[in-house]
This record gives sequence, C-alpha cells and structure tokens, in this order.
Amino acid sequence: MEKNEFRAMIKHLHMKGLTPKEIKAKLDNAPFIAPAFATVYNWVNDFKCGRTSTCDASRPIEAATPEIIHDIILIDRRVKMCELVEIIGISHGTVVSILYELGMKKLSAR
Repeated sequence: MEKNEFRAMIKHLHMKGLTPKEIKAKLDNAPFIAPAFATVYNWVNDFKCGRTSTCDASRPIEAATPEIIHDIILIDRRVKMCELVEIIGISHGTVVSILYELGMKKLSAR
C-alpha cells in the first residue's frame, strides 16, 4: 500500500474513535506491512489538531529559482547554506544543485 492509503486508513480509524495503539493493532492484522507505531501516533496527533489532508505537505519548490538564490547571495555574501535552506524552504541537496547550476562552488571561506 502507498503512504496516502495508510494515512486514509489511520484517519478513518481515528474518526471511529480508536486510539493509536488500537489502530496499530488493526493495521498489523492486515496482510501488508504496516507503518511503525510512531508513524501512526504522529498522524493521529495531526488529525486531532485539525489536519484533513492525507497528502504530504507541498513545498513551493518552483519558487526557488536560481535567480532568487543568486539575488539572496548577492545581497548577503556571508549567507550560510543552512540559512539558504531555511529562507527558501527546500532541501539542502536542491540548494546545492542550484548553486552548481549557477557556477558557485562555495558560499563562504570560513
């Protein structure tokens, strides 16, 4: 089964009033490999807090164009890689690949 299908089952069982332990036990009885208890527990907490979607949270990756990253670096040449990741909201690997496209090999000397 795919992640979304597991999440939909967790959501359905949570709406029926089952606890995370009971949900995990039901998933373990099924003929497929069930997610870990921590995963079930985290998703139940998300649904308790009002989450309705079972899909992964989408990030605005299309907003992280090379031009935007280039402009951020030109504004502050001492910007660190972890700061770029936080500012833009994409993964470290994506920032590295965009910097490679721009021909920038390192951001700071220290």
